[in-house]
Amino acid sequence: MRITGGQARGIALVLPKGDAVRPATDAMRQAVFSSLAARLAGARFLDLFAGSGAYGLEALSRGAAGGVFVEKNARTADFIRQNIAAVCKSLGRTPDDLQVVTADATHVMPGETPDLVFIDPPYEIIREVAPRLFVRLDELLVAKPDALVVFEMPGEVELSPPGWTCVKQLGKGARQPTVRVFRSSRASP
Repeated sequence: MRITGGQARGIALVLPKGDAVRPATDAMRQAVFSSLAARLAGARFLDLFAGSGAYGLEALSRGAAGGVFVEKNARTADFIRQNIAAVCKSLGRTPDDLQVVTADATHVMPGETPDLVFIDPPYEIIREVAPRLFVRLDELLVAKPDALVVFEMPGEVELSPPGWTCVKQLGKGARQPTVRVFRSSRASP
C-alpha cells in the first residue's frame, strides 16, 4: 500500500501483519481525494479508526496542514508513527502538526476543530458506533459546520444520521467499499 498522490506519492505505508487492519484501497483513496482536492490546502483533519493512517497521510501529502490520528490498538498506532515519519521525510517537514492518540475513537475530542474527518471503522461495528460518532461530531464541529465527514463502509450499509446530509457517494454495489461524504445540516448551502 502506498500514498497515491501529492508530494509523497509512492511512499510505502507499513501495516501490521494479519487482519488487524483493513486499509482503504488505493483506488478508493484516489477517488476520495480527487473529490476533496479543493478542500485540502491548509486543512486540519481527524482520522478515526486510523489503522495505517492512510487517509490522514494522503491528506497531508496533498496539502493538509496536519491533524490527529486516533487508533485504539497501541501496536497499530506504532505503525502509524512509522508511516508519519516516512511521509514527513518525503515532504521535508517535521511531524509537529501531527498527533497519534491511542484511544477509543468514539470518545476522542481533539483540541483544534478539524476541516475533514475520516472514519474507516471495522465494518462489523459500523451500525453500533455510527450513531455515537455523529452525535460526538455534531458537538465537535459546531464551530465549523462546513466540515466534511468522509465515512468508509460496505455498499449495503445505509446511514442517515439525524442532522447530517450525505453530499456525495463514491463506489457502488453491495459488499464493495463505499465512501459517503456527510456535511452537517447546519452548513451553509
